[in-house]
Amino acid sequence: MNLLNLEHISKSYNSRMLLDDVTLGIHDTDKIGVIGVNGTGKSTLLSITAGVVEPDAGEVIMGNKVRIAYLPQNPEFDPAHSVLENVARRISGQEAHWDTEGEAKAMLIRFGITDPSVSPEVLSGGQRKRAALATVLLTPCEIMVLDEPTNHLDSEMIEYLESFLTAFRGAILMVTHDRYFLDRITNRIVEIDRGKLYGYEADYSGYLELKQERLDYAKAAERKAAALYKQDLAWIMRGARARSTKQKAHIRRFEALRDREKIVEDREVLLESMPSRLGGKTIEVEAISKKYGDNTLFRDFTYTFGKTDRVGFIGRNGCGKSTLLNTILGELKPDEGTVEIGQTVKIGYFRQENEEIAETGRVIDCVRDAAEYIRTADGLVSASSMCERFLFDSEMQYTPVERLSGGEKRRLYLLRILMKNPNVLVLDEPTNDLDIATLRVLEDYLDHFAGIVIVVSHDRYFLDRVVTRIFAFQENGVLFRSEGNYSDYLIHAEEAGLEDSKPGTGTELTGAKRKSGAESGKLADAAAEKLSGAEAYRAQKEAGKAAKKKFTFAEQRDYENLPGEIDLLEKEIAAYEHEMEECATDFVKLAELSEKKDSAEALLEEKMERYFELESMAESFGQ
Repeated sequence: MNLLNLEHISKSYNSRMLLDDVTLGIHDTDKIGVIGVNGTGKSTLLSITAGVVEPDAGEVIMGNKVRIAYLPQNPEFDPAHSVLENVARRISGQEAHWDTEGEAKAMLIRFGITDPSVSPEVLSGGQRKRAALATVLLTPCEIMVLDEPTNHLDSEMIEYLESFLTAFRGAILMVTHDRYFLDRITNRIVEIDRGKLYGYEADYSGYLELKQERLDYAKAAERKAAALYKQDLAWIMRGARARSTKQKAHIRRFEALRDREKIVEDREVLLESMPSRLGGKTIEVEAISKKYGDNTLFRDFTYTFGKTDRVGFIGRNGCGKSTLLNTILGELKPDEGTVEIGQTVKIGYFRQENEEIAETGRVIDCVRDAAEYIRTADGLVSASSMCERFLFDSEMQYTPVERLSGGEKRRLYLLRILMKNPNVLVLDEPTNDLDIATLRVLEDYLDHFAGIVIVVSHDRYFLDRVVTRIFAFQENGVLFRSEGNYSDYLIHAEEAGLEDSKPGTGTELTGAKRKSGAESGKLADAAAEKLSGAEAYRAQKEAGKAAKKKFTFAEQRDYENLPGEIDLLEKEIAAYEHEMEECATDFVKLAELSEKKDSAEALLEEKMERYFELESMAESFGQ
């Protein structure tokens, strides 16, 4: 049964066309996921559907008895009433019944609001989002409209939400970056691309295949149109005269081909930086503990980060993950234990909340404040070029930051972090408010990042894709160590009998019986090309049994001498760059210096590769 139609909807903000003559029908069995790059109009589409925003053109046609429950990106509450009163009133009207309040209280506690009697003003942004989600789930409706429902949820909450929405007998229209969540809930995908809406009758895995087919067909059609246009252009240039109906038709065809809308290739975030070198000492954590009052967040945690570590920290909301990060990075002092950070460590910290960015400043100025240039595998890349790679085209670069969407600001914040060329990347909930396209390329970038990656995340796909070791917070403050990615952790946690590894609903299978990233089929194609974290670990372990146990004399000499040689080469290259700036008009001298600089950089790359190889060997020897 048809519940709601969007008919020829158009909407623009600040001269940007977000939705251009969009039409969408929602049926009672539809579970629709909305996909698109940040700033393309996903949230706008949802707010128009929910009746919160009026379109510039077109109309929304809805059945008489159709009710909508809407979860916005940034929900608001009445500060004159408690959180519980806000939720109960929205569920049942102005006068909430006692049983409604009881149901609301239970749902709020499930989503981490342990004291629903407090004022909404004391809640964090994440807590307000979870309280609003609890409200939507309890509101009787035929259509749920959900804007980023998995943001600020831990794994247990996400699994509960999956079960709830799977059992929901109504339609769902939602925006989410969680690809496992999309794949398990949706049966339709709609993609917003340059103001247009493209529909796919499939879950997320099927969407990936169908979109590629659409693009391949469009590109083939464009090639044919371009070839025909070239023929018609040659005919026109020969001086054809429009003396017959046939010739007039030929000219009209030429003009239509000339004025056709060209196929524009998808822009993606292209990242391939060259992090600054890590010395022999990285980050050494020795027996640290931290508690607030009687609540022990973590205790006796010891770990030394290897130079290519990919470490994930997971646990329930409020267990102390961000506190542990801040303690490891020296921003908080531990109650017990020590943290030592090597002199060559250069940290890039992508926090849950964006750092202060001048709202009135322009995008390009914001990036240049971090760095004018970044060194990549292709040489020096300017701030403007990096903006292009981050989907900020030449026009958007001169747009005030205040005009950006929340997701675009998050992407800008990530760009600023990477422009500083860190060798240790710390990512605290990086998937919040980033679109899927950006996440995919960030994941590819991390594959080639020659440094340490430390991640706190509830995004199971991201953890499966990125990390090779996980530390899971337990109730007693001890961190359980698991080799491999998130799917491997589920198996190891069940084998160890950890209660925290089980979802809170009791309705899903746990541990090895649960559908893992690899078992979800086509969705994990990108990750399936590599060994899983556990497989890589086991292979490395087996190989290590037959490996030698110490350096040869020549290897030991190289291992000791290379850091100094690398330092000298870096200084030599910097000197060449300084000379090149001073003789920018002397092209002969410039060419000579450029050749010397290229040779030095090639030698530097060779020595760094050798050093990383020896460093890996040293770690396997236990040195």
